[in-house]
Amino acid sequence: MDCLVNSTKLSLTQLASQVKECTLCQLYKTRTNVVFGEGNSEAALMLIGEGPGEVEDQNGRPFVGPAGQKLDEVLASVGIMREEVYITNVVKCRPPGNREPLSEEMERCYPYLEAQIALINPQIILSLGNVSTRVLLDTNAGITMLRGQFKRWRGDIEIFPIFHPSYLLRYQSREKGSPKYLTWIDIQKVKERLDRNRKP
Repeated sequence: MDCLVNSTKLSLTQLASQVKECTLCQLYKTRTNVVFGEGNSEAALMLIGEGPGEVEDQNGRPFVGPAGQKLDEVLASVGIMREEVYITNVVKCRPPGNREPLSEEMERCYPYLEAQIALINPQIILSLGNVSTRVLLDTNAGITMLRGQFKRWRGDIEIFPIFHPSYLLRYQSREKGSPKYLTWIDIQKVKERLDRNRKP
């Protein structure tokens, strides 16, 4: 069944129902669950990864495996709770073997992501890692070059690229200049911007 996003404005619940029936790319053949996204529907901060992993595919929830636990830890380090944000991925179905999503898969799923962003209307989007950053910013530059910078995107929304939490799991060092150290610096910038933007 084809499931293009309807031009009329859907609620997040209606959009999620539509995505759960999607067969627009080959990923539907191997998924256990669609992983639509979850969190605060009025979040000022939205997080976008590349695609669900094995644990996420089994549970139907984004970032609940080891990388998700690391992400929660990063957010909590500056007092941001998971319940405050909205979390999703570029593609909503797990690529086999946790490979990177193919261009066609991302293109087919992108209208769903655009609809989610429009419905949430966040102040800041954290793009987690290379894939989501390249898709959102339409760039070939890598995350090492782009991380830690606010990029204006479509009006008042800012995109802020950071290392993917799975990358942090591979590098345990917290020394100055390490991925974990840089991520700690980056998430503090995000917290400061959110606090500054918060209405009195």
